[in-house]
Amino acid sequence: MTVAVRAERASATREQILTAAERLFAEHGVFAVSNRQVSEAAGQGNNAAVGYHFGTKADLIRAILRKNADLIEHNRRRMLAETEGSTEMRDWVACLVRPSTEHLAALGSPTWYARFCAQVVPDPTLRDIVIDEALTSPSLVRIVEELHRFLPTLPDAVRAERIDMTTHLLVHVCAEHERALADGRPTPRSSWYGVATGLIDAIVGLWSAPVTPDQREGDTQ
Repeated sequence: MTVAVRAERASATREQILTAAERLFAEHGVFAVSNRQVSEAAGQGNNAAVGYHFGTKADLIRAILRKNADLIEHNRRRMLAETEGSTEMRDWVACLVRPSTEHLAALGSPTWYARFCAQVVPDPTLRDIVIDEALTSPSLVRIVEELHRFLPTLPDAVRAERIDMTTHLLVHVCAEHERALADGRPTPRSSWYGVATGLIDAIVGLWSAPVTPDQREGDTQ
């Protein structure tokens, strides 16, 4: 067997493992799925295939994130170039939302990536992996910086809170739409484009909302 053939087979095996892991993690949760189960679902007779090709489970999660992030980043860079110079918050929120929903739409059906993210992002032991990977995207960092400029007087604590709220909206609304499609249930929006539109409406409202002082701040009860 030539080096080229071995490399091609290894690449195909890695792809099968990534696909199987993404689906199983999405449907059952990361810690409920063993490497053995991933190997079996990927059609690998060697139960150590996951460890051989990826190392730890954290490394496997990073690989799934990066596989999808590369495609999302392509969409994001295109939208960023189209949005340069805009003074409308909605345009920059669209840059935040639509690259991911376009990616999910392009994957066809069924997809598992949105539900995979919904399993990973809320987990305190895995969230840092997602944040680390996100920070490797200069275009994403730029978009967030632009959004911050629209509300320069927003208190830091409120800004951090709304970033968390935005993250949860993005992750869980997409996951619920994906789950409904997989289950054959009706959805509030008929397409991923519509899902993005609804998210953009909600996030613009969230970031533009007034800040109500908490009169009980500092209370011990």
